Amino acid sequence: MVREQYTTATQGTNIERPEKQYVYNIGIYGWRKRCLYLFVLLLLIILVVNFALTIWILKVMWFSPSGMGHLRVTSEGLRLEGESEFLYPLYAKEIHSRVDDSLLLHSSQNITVNARNSDGHIMGRLTVGPNAIETHGQQFQINSANGKMLFSVDEHEVLVGTDKLRVTGPQGALFEHSVETPLIRADSSKQLRLESPTRSLSIDAPKGVHIKAQAGNIEVLSQQDIKLQSSDGMLVLDAETVRLPKLSLPTPPSDSRRNSGNSQELYEICVCPDGKLYLSVAGYGSTCQEYSRDCQ
Repeated sequence: MVREQYTTATQGTNIERPEKQYVYNIGIYGWRKRCLYLFVLLLLIILVVNFALTIWILKVMWFSPSGMGHLRVTSEGLRLEGESEFLYPLYAKEIHSRVDDSLLLHSSQNITVNARNSDGHIMGRLTVGPNAIETHGQQFQINSANGKMLFSVDEHEVLVGTDKLRVTGPQGALFEHSVETPLIRADSSKQLRLESPTRSLSIDAPKGVHIKAQAGNIEVLSQQDIKLQSSDGMLVLDAETVRLPKLSLPTPPSDSRRNSGNSQELYEICVCPDGKLYLSVAGYGSTCQEYSRDCQ
């Protein structure tokens, strides 16, 4: 916009009339100026709204210099108070509860704990499911409070480190293979029974096998044969009475006469060359030769 300026003078003054000057004013006028003010006002409104939302978010999320909500940042790591829900895997070096409270892990499906090596491969896994607890690893071990091994399992063997292993089930314990232990004992009010329904039962020891019943009998039952074998020693039957009730009574030979000394039905135990025992009617002398036909 160009504006012409004029100077006026009163009579009697001699003022030189300046030459015609043109002044150029540069600016924004009209609708452009109103649009600029509207834009600045809009930016100011957005700034106020953003600031209010930021304050609201900080208040709702409980942001503070030490953390967010129940999550606190300490020199030892992160401290989370109350109940928390994790929608994705959680990676941590150590998880522990407060000193005066217990640690509770809850899941609607299962809880899986994985241990990885430096290459990212899973070396150990513990899965707690609704129906079973599974663990995968090279070795599973349970220790006591003082560090003593109580139970250990690996690919080759199972170790029980307690002083006593008690099986309280009514059916006892079933072992498909051998068992190595220094002592097998039942409770004072229970009976001890070692049984192999379809296979053989073998008891071996380098220095001897000791079977003892404090107040009761010892019974050994078998469908076929029972073998008591000693490679270097002897078999000793040390008892007040030794009975063999299943030995059949001998049949006297047809050409032999009844010995008068057998009025009390006394018999003699004879042994065949193969170790078989048989009875013969006792006499003044040995009668095993007369009844040796039982060895045939």
